[in-house]
Amino acid sequence: MCQSGHVPRFEPFRGLRYSPKKAPIGDVMAPPYDVISSVERVHFASRHPSNAVFVELPEPDLLGGRDRYRVAADLFMRWQGDGTLVPDPVPCLYPYRMTDITGHATTGVIGALGLPDPGHEGDILPHEQTLPKPKSDRLDLLRATRANLSPIWGLSMHHGLTATFDPTDDVPSADAYDDDGVRHQLWVLDDRDAIDAIATAIAAAPVVIADGHHRYETAKAYQAECRAQNRHKPGPYDQIMAFIVELTEDQLTVGAIDRTVSGLPPGFDLLAAAAEWFDVVRAGPADERTLGALAEARSLSLVTDGSAYLLLPHEATYVQAGNDLDSSLVAVLLSHLPPHESIHRHTVAEALAALDNGEAQAAFLLRPVTVSQIETWASDRSQMPPKTTYFSPKPRTGMVFRSLDLV
Repeated sequence: MCQSGHVPRFEPFRGLRYSPKKAPIGDVMAPPYDVISSVERVHFASRHPSNAVFVELPEPDLLGGRDRYRVAADLFMRWQGDGTLVPDPVPCLYPYRMTDITGHATTGVIGALGLPDPGHEGDILPHEQTLPKPKSDRLDLLRATRANLSPIWGLSMHHGLTATFDPTDDVPSADAYDDDGVRHQLWVLDDRDAIDAIATAIAAAPVVIADGHHRYETAKAYQAECRAQNRHKPGPYDQIMAFIVELTEDQLTVGAIDRTVSGLPPGFDLLAAAAEWFDVVRAGPADERTLGALAEARSLSLVTDGSAYLLLPHEATYVQAGNDLDSSLVAVLLSHLPPHESIHRHTVAEALAALDNGEAQAAFLLRPVTVSQIETWASDRSQMPPKTTYFSPKPRTGMVFRSLDLV
């Protein structure tokens, strides 16, 4: 593996963690901000007055005249002052395991990942392009709280990282199930030799960003601000809290992000339009049996008007797309349709529900990319199209926080 010289730096930090006596972790953890709907926010906020959603996705105090970022900062400070959040006495790493309802486990470690110096690319690699999205929200929240509230998710390309730590024999410091039945376990690691072994392994190869591209870009923007204000001196703003997992099949569950289409003109023949770029083969009615068979066969498919169709790309489609990713192949077709709305759906069930309730006219069900594809693209320092991958389960916000003021 050829490296640029700016190797990934991974260090322990003094985490802030919820006191079990004041705030049981199952009542206060929440998903990351960008997958929480307005309804879900109400749900998490009702669970506990110190739920992480209050700082991860704050709301303004209209009566008190405080904006949402001031509210989050005040809460974060109050929780530290009243013992809701307790700092670890020494810098630690935090092994973290998520086990889904099938028993599949994703085990990684949370620490402080060093950002490359401003102007340098380094060996932290975004794996896919991002859609335009306001970055001021996360930047304003970081400025106000001076804390990493949720970890980005990084994939280490060093084969053997997982073998450097195994928390199984120890009792976890936090252990809870989320609403989807996923078990979240966190351990606290302060053994210097073990910390050094993990840091050395992560420094041996690039880290690919799986989730948290916007938070990563926000952290770099904040780093540049702080460097400018502090005569370019290094500081805690040179790092971001990250959950690092080895880039290997047995550690990851990679899903596709499907597309639904609406707003096509009445009478528009979508199948004929698709046939310009794909062989369109009717697979059967869009029922559980047909869709299950298409998924098992790892097929790119289209669902519309109650039927499911297999899509086989033409050679010209691959040429137009520039690669063999389903997200790129479907984008070719979508770019040639009349004006319409395309929405990303994180599950097949969500896409089909949009069809059933009339919200969408058609759904494109994509195939997940493989771990080897992710590794190949990352090794080439290429970025996949936006919304190509969906990693699950999602690390919970609130398992541990990283304050930039805690040294």
